[in-house]
Amino acid sequence: MEEHELIRQAIQGDKTALSQLLQQHYAFVYKYLLKITLDSHMSEDIAQETMVKCIEKIRLYNGQSKFSSWLITIATNLFLDQARRKKREKLWQQQEQDQSLRRMQWQAGQQNENWPEVLNALSELQQEARIPVILKHYYGYTYEEIGHMLEIAEGTVKSRVHHALKQLRKELA
Repeated sequence: MEEHELIRQAIQGDKTALSQLLQQHYAFVYKYLLKITLDSHMSEDIAQETMVKCIEKIRLYNGQSKFSSWLITIATNLFLDQARRKKREKLWQQQEQDQSLRRMQWQAGQQNENWPEVLNALSELQQEARIPVILKHYYGYTYEEIGHMLEIAEGTVKSRVHHALKQLRKELA
């Protein structure tokens, strides 16, 4: 059966026709998402969400563009929504960390304790660099142990520690 006939039947509520349309286009949508996300799991999740949206909104398809283009539009919008959500979550987490840091600094001041400049400098590091530096230089773990703990290569640990120390030296200078 031709695509336009399947679309017409799907719009009229034919679940078999809709199922055939989705099966025909799933791989196309997935491969598109794979190219823009570079993440197979995310691509699969968004492709499935795209198909669900298609099922929910099939009656809104007006035929002014190719059906595959309509699906790509849905997939792209879902991807962009997810990216915006992740960005907001990351910003929120950063604000939480900043508030926590200020609270710790205030508490140290209330207890007449010194707040080392090193802690301020550490707070400026990204988490992926801060954790290996603290594990290495505060707790004395080896690069190999840190790699096992963080499930990253030993060379990656060395690199992160090196770059973090370089940034710390600059901050503290």
